[in-house]
Amino acid sequence: MIDTKALREKILDLAIRGKLVPQDPNDEPASVLLEHIRAQKQQLVKEGKLKAKDIKNDTIIFKGEDNLHYEQFQDGMVKCIEDEIPFEVPDSWAWVRLGALAQYKKGPFGSSITKSMFVPDSTSAIKVYEQKNAINKDAAIGNYFISEEKYESLKSFEIFPNDIIVSCAGTIGETYVMPETMRKGIINQALMKISLYDLKMIDFYLIYFDCQLKSAAREQGYGMALKNIPPFDVLKKYLVPIPPIKEQARIVDSVNNLLGTVGGIDTISDELNDLIVSTKTKILDLAIRGKLVPQDPNDEPASVLLERIRVEKEKLIKQGKIKRDKKESVVFRGEDNSYYEKIGNQVTCIDSEIPFEIPENWAWSRLSSFTEIVMGSSPKGEDICADSSFTEFHQGKIYFSKQYINCSMQYTKNISKLASKNSVLLCVRAPVGEVNITNRDICIGRGLSSILPLDDIDSIFLFYWLKTFKKEFTNKSTGSTFSAITSDIVKNILLPVPPLNEQNKITKTITDMFDYLEHIEARLN
Repeated sequence: MIDTKALREKILDLAIRGKLVPQDPNDEPASVLLEHIRAQKQQLVKEGKLKAKDIKNDTIIFKGEDNLHYEQFQDGMVKCIEDEIPFEVPDSWAWVRLGALAQYKKGPFGSSITKSMFVPDSTSAIKVYEQKNAINKDAAIGNYFISEEKYESLKSFEIFPNDIIVSCAGTIGETYVMPETMRKGIINQALMKISLYDLKMIDFYLIYFDCQLKSAAREQGYGMALKNIPPFDVLKKYLVPIPPIKEQARIVDSVNNLLGTVGGIDTISDELNDLIVSTKTKILDLAIRGKLVPQDPNDEPASVLLERIRVEKEKLIKQGKIKRDKKESVVFRGEDNSYYEKIGNQVTCIDSEIPFEIPENWAWSRLSSFTEIVMGSSPKGEDICADSSFTEFHQGKIYFSKQYINCSMQYTKNISKLASKNSVLLCVRAPVGEVNITNRDICIGRGLSSILPLDDIDSIFLFYWLKTFKKEFTNKSTGSTFSAITSDIVKNILLPVPPLNEQNKITKTITDMFDYLEHIEARLN
């Protein structure tokens, strides 16, 4: 499958190197554009719209007769900067420091704008633009406002149409060009504003800025997200390759077209991933309804299997290995075709609990009737250690994988509750309903319960079965701080039980189908 992230980066890299579109010898060189910007800045100084100190560090970068790059400072000093030039660009292009192209300003210190300063919206209220405006590319969202009086003290942070805002906290580097229709306002502490001297190059500038930030991210560490916008003194010294203005337009058009195609690939990939998820859900739904594999009339009915499990449990009770469940039940279908549940000597119609019809050789049963259920209980904190000679400890789903739980690297000598090998682990505290299997004995805390299938019922079959009941577990959870389910909810969940032979067929079919879908998913991702 195409690596669209790498493809995007390659497109941007070719764009800023002058290798994405052909050069036109009739284009006005970039040096003329930069000269125009310098003249414009001088005029802004004369008009008092720009301070002299703002342009004191402006330089001119040129290529000498020796084919090396030089930088001329305002005091006349010339310095060779060939070692700073990252790559060659076409002859019609020019290098410039990022700081020479725009004014840059970060939002005010956090203490300058606090919630106590906000006022209700009104015709006189001044909007405070936030990071989410940059992230969502929308100037209209947000409900924070300050008074005109407060605005006067923060006027230097005012944002104008065609200014670029950049997110500087959390999600770093998202950019947005403020529209002409924007409401009067200032930026908050999580934004930086960029005011270009020449708006004709805004689109190419954004391409470069995006590419440069990704490069900065890679320098921080492979695979890491950008942690922060580089400091101004570093940012302004970045060398920017500038194409002729007409070539900039061609580059922007080409980048937009190519990225649009890449976006289409991403959309298709996302749709396929969504289809895979929905297909898995459908497979499980068909499985629990008895519609995934054909029934075999020669299979031992599920009722016989459940009766055998009841006999087995009686033996375990007599041996003192498990305790008797006072609410042990038998679910059966009466002559009137209704479903009944017998607990002790009491028989109750449970038609209202039966969610769908199942094949005749299947049976409904409470989870506790064919499994051994253990609710977790956490040992004391001082009893948890890193000594692998003790029993591995798990508190919740943090080490859950696709199917079998990973090692937690936490151990305890004080085993409060033990989950036996081949038990299905059910998360009983937020997030409720997640399941995994343990292929070893582990100690479980109160965030988990273990469910060990009895007789010859396979743990993988039970794993798939319980996955289909995640929504039901979630719906039955309670709690104001975090959601949780009780032991009664776990024990009393009503499941359809197929004959043992059909269980094995279902498990194999689901596994084969899921393996195939996950192979496709891996290729997509």
